[in-house]
Amino acid sequence: MRCYAVVIERAGDGGYGGYVPDLPGCGVCGYATAAEAKAALAEAVDLHLAGMIEDGETIPEPTTQADYVTVATA
Repeated sequence: MRCYAVVIERAGDGGYGGYVPDLPGCGVCGYATAAEAKAALAEAVDLHLAGMIEDGETIPEPTTQADYVTVATA
């Protein structure tokens, strides 16, 4: 079992999309909520990895790390 980091972003139109840094080309867009985008990303990762396996490609190990930083605003 692998655990991939995902990035979820809010678009200018208020919708949500996201991508998987360790899987170039794996992303989603056009969801009403961040939770919907996250669920869609989970499905997208499954499909992306299945395609890679079908094509005989090596599945990359997750390497991206995510965290938050706190900053003081002026």
